[in-house]
Amino acid sequence: MHALRPARLLLWALLLAFALVFLAPLYVMVVTSLKDAEQLRTGHLLSLPTAPNLAAWAKAWGSACTGVQCDGLAPFFWNSVAMVVPAVLISTLLGSVNGYVLSKWRFPGSETLFALMLFGVFMPMQVVLLPMSQVLGALGLASSVGGLVLVHVVAGIPTTTLFFRNYYVGLPDELIKAAQLDGASFWQILWRIVWPLSLPIAMVTLIWQFTQIWNDFLYGVVFSGADSKPVTVGLNNLANTSSTVKEYHVDMAAALIAALPTLVVYVLAGRYFVRGLTAGAVKG
Repeated sequence: MHALRPARLLLWALLLAFALVFLAPLYVMVVTSLKDAEQLRTGHLLSLPTAPNLAAWAKAWGSACTGVQCDGLAPFFWNSVAMVVPAVLISTLLGSVNGYVLSKWRFPGSETLFALMLFGVFMPMQVVLLPMSQVLGALGLASSVGGLVLVHVVAGIPTTTLFFRNYYVGLPDELIKAAQLDGASFWQILWRIVWPLSLPIAMVTLIWQFTQIWNDFLYGVVFSGADSKPVTVGLNNLANTSSTVKEYHVDMAAALIAALPTLVVYVLAGRYFVRGLTAGAVKG
């Protein structure tokens, strides 16, 4: 037992060192966002702010220039909210139905269909840019929030289907057969039996989809219009807008504002994400 203590101490020291290195950029971002221009000019990168204030946060949110407009990140932030909420809910719902069908209502060719759907998980995002832009144009959804919702729903269905299908494979087939003997229909079984048992994998999928869609930049910059750009595009525009003096504290505050929703989601629901994975999200 005593012989293991040096090894344990070394392990904890290494983990602590890695954690400090990993968190160092976040520390720099936070302390920089709480400084004013004078403190940035005279202080050290790692020094704490002498007089912490939220002026940089207020400017990043409401008055920083993102190109020719100086409305801050607020319009972009609300565009992301309007895009993410329906895209996450719809892709998760469709993935659960697909997973239910492909695991409990198998039909000739269902395994082949599932294998083909998995191509969407590994397909590079750039491959779909041209065909998707043509589809959005034909539907009249080009350069709109609705178009971005459709893009992310279609892009997310393979992953959400994979998650739910692999989870539902672990549910006892006897539950479905017993419900069928009692006369329950396809949708009744899904609503009354399968969905109540799906909370772990639903949390995994919701968190995964929220993070992927909120942090997306490529689809946002390609498929959005002047009034529908998400927060990632707004952050890029803000950081690259030239001015007489580079306001690093405003850039850092803007980056934290853009990252805050995903951080909050992981802090509040991260344990459910881990529980969902261990409950079967990677089985099958």
